[in-house]
Amino acid sequence: MDEKAVKNGKKPIEDGDATSSAGSSDVVVLRREIGLWGCVSICVGIMIGSGIFISPKGILQNTGTVGMALVVWVATGVMSGLGALCFAELGTTFAKSGGEYAFLLEAFGPLAAFLRLWANIIAIGTGTIAVLAITFAHYVLAAFFGDCQDVPTNAVRLVAAMILFVVFYINSVSVTWTTRVQVFLTIAKVIGLTIIIFTGIVMLFKGETEHLQNAFEGSENTDPTLIPLAFYSGLFAYAGWQMLAQVTEEIQNPSRNLPLGVLLSVGIVMVVYVMTNIAYFTVVSPQELLASKAVAVTFGERMYGPMLFVIPLAVALSCAGSINGSLLSDSRTTFAAAREGHLPRILAMIHIHKRTPMPAVLLMLPICLIMLTSDNVYSLINYLSFAKWLFLGLSAAVLPYMRWKKPDIPRPFKVSLIIPILFILSCLYVVVVSLYSAPLDCGIGLGILLTGVPVYYLCIWWDNKPEWVDVYMDKLTLFLQKLMLVVVQEKKTY
Repeated sequence: MDEKAVKNGKKPIEDGDATSSAGSSDVVVLRREIGLWGCVSICVGIMIGSGIFISPKGILQNTGTVGMALVVWVATGVMSGLGALCFAELGTTFAKSGGEYAFLLEAFGPLAAFLRLWANIIAIGTGTIAVLAITFAHYVLAAFFGDCQDVPTNAVRLVAAMILFVVFYINSVSVTWTTRVQVFLTIAKVIGLTIIIFTGIVMLFKGETEHLQNAFEGSENTDPTLIPLAFYSGLFAYAGWQMLAQVTEEIQNPSRNLPLGVLLSVGIVMVVYVMTNIAYFTVVSPQELLASKAVAVTFGERMYGPMLFVIPLAVALSCAGSINGSLLSDSRTTFAAAREGHLPRILAMIHIHKRTPMPAVLLMLPICLIMLTSDNVYSLINYLSFAKWLFLGLSAAVLPYMRWKKPDIPRPFKVSLIIPILFILSCLYVVVVSLYSAPLDCGIGLGILLTGVPVYYLCIWWDNKPEWVDVYMDKLTLFLQKLMLVVVQEKKTY
């Protein structure tokens, strides 16, 4: 076993490890089919989910004033931009798909990388997709049932399952169509928010500035201990900027398009979010916003009348776009991990004709469907939210660590060291506040995360397993290869 295999605790898949498509005139690899605007649509499409329709209440509740709420929207956007800059350098320095998993593997070894992967599979990635599907279903069915609270649970789960099947199918058969669908959904959701913003601008010109005047009045009474909770709500709305680095090997000219795409995305989303919140306050008072279950719906009821369906449609499309982009990104992390030997090797294979990592995509479908049947999926995500920010901070720490350890490796895109330091401190702040405000949830989450340790040592680190285990896995892999028409990639793409 070579040095790399020892480092990773498992022999990585090589070209001859499984049935290949020898004789094929076209090499089976993941193709670089994502251009600059594909990058922007993926990133913006993931970031603009349900957060802009949910987070305004949480931010205002914990800041107390309109002015401070808008400051938090800008501050969390800047914080997300700092993280995006860090990931842009890391993604162009280590040009592998996998994002955080790949960075942690490179710097801190296989166990840290596997725990990030484990958290994503059992809760963070799959749970988020399941929740987005449920939210999509609620807003689609609201058109038939009226108040979202009256929608039958089984109907919600059925529609949620249907959107999952559609999105998983598209991701399985074509990267090109996945990107096109993402572009369409991103444009649609931005148009929906643009309608709100344009309405707000019209109201401003009409002099509807009552709720924006003296916006900071009373800010001196804001409880400082609640500000971190406001940041939590804001960061939830911006979540997703880090996922573009998970598809590095499919980006055209990644040294240019990755950093440019992620920075454009964060900038676009920050402007859209701030303008949308200003538009809300031209029509809805702070007291009404805090009493509203869905501020965008309350806004629509006041302004659009018979066109009210535009708001639920915008929310549904936002959720669908986030599901599509999240699946595209997360499946590449699964693919990259299997290629390193950290998951069954079938998950590191590509469809012969479709050129998609079909097994890695399909792995997440049954997990998400199971989560739809549970009422505890929200709790599971909450338990591991602190782990998400812990791993983001650790991933950003790879940047200064590798600057010290390997100062001479090529870095097509380079940022000032003050940027990762500020971002790491911000992540640590969020983690510490989480531990302080919800110690029980964080303790449960840590326990769930640590279940990955025995899994790692039993399934990956332990290399001399009984022969019958290897024989069974080889037979299963061959069967699944024939069933799905997949092979290992025939040429490195990093």
